[in-house]
Amino acid sequence: MSDMDLLLWARGPGLQIALAICIFGMLLKLFEIFSLGRKPDLSVARPGNAAAGWITIFSRSLPNRTLLKRTFPTYLMGYTFHIGFFVALLFFAPHIQLFRKTVGLGWPALPSQLVDGVSLLTIVALLLMLAYRLYHPVKRFLSTFDDYASWALTLAPLLSGYLAFHHLLLPYTLMLAVHILSVELLLVFMPFTKLVHTMSLFVSRWYNGDALGHKGARL
Repeated sequence: MSDMDLLLWARGPGLQIALAICIFGMLLKLFEIFSLGRKPDLSVARPGNAAAGWITIFSRSLPNRTLLKRTFPTYLMGYTFHIGFFVALLFFAPHIQLFRKTVGLGWPALPSQLVDGVSLLTIVALLLMLAYRLYHPVKRFLSTFDDYASWALTLAPLLSGYLAFHHLLLPYTLMLAVHILSVELLLVFMPFTKLVHTMSLFVSRWYNGDALGHKGARL
C-alpha cells in the first residue's frame, strides 16, 4: 500500500469505521449511565434551586480557589491542554472543511499560525503533565494504564498534526495519514477509556448539582 492509498483509506473507510464505533460506544455508555436509575429522594425540595443542575455544569468548570492555590501547576496545565486541544480541533481551517463536508456545518477559522502556536503550547502542557504525574509520588501511585493510554491518545493527534503541518519527520502524505489515523484511534477508544468524560462529565455534573440543590445545599 502506498502512502496515498493509506491516506485515502484513512479519509474514507477508516474514518467511517472509527465514527461508527465511537457513536456506538458513546450510546452504550449513555445507556449504562441512565439504566443505573436514580435513587428516589423523598425529601421536600428546597425552593430556589430548580436550576442547580445547570448551574453546576458551569460552576464546576471554573477553578476551585482552595485547590487552585494548592495545585496551581496542575490547574494551569490542565486548562491549557483542554482549551488548546479544542482550539486546534475546532478552529483550524482544514478541520472546519472536514466538519462542513461531513455534517454540513462550518464556522470561521483562526489564523493557521495562531492555531499552530496553540498546538505547540498544548503539546508542551501534555508533556509537563506526564512529567508531573511521574514525579509526584501520590499521582504516580494512583495512575493506571488507562491514565497513560488516555494521555497518549490525546497527544498523538496533536503531535502528528504539528509534524504534518511543518512537513517534519515523514513524507507529508504519510504523516497526514498517520495524523488522521491517530484521530481515528482516539475516536475508537474514547468511549472505553477515561476520555469518555468528554461527554459524561456534563451528565454527572447536572446529576450531582440537581441532587444537592434538591436538598438545599449551597453550591
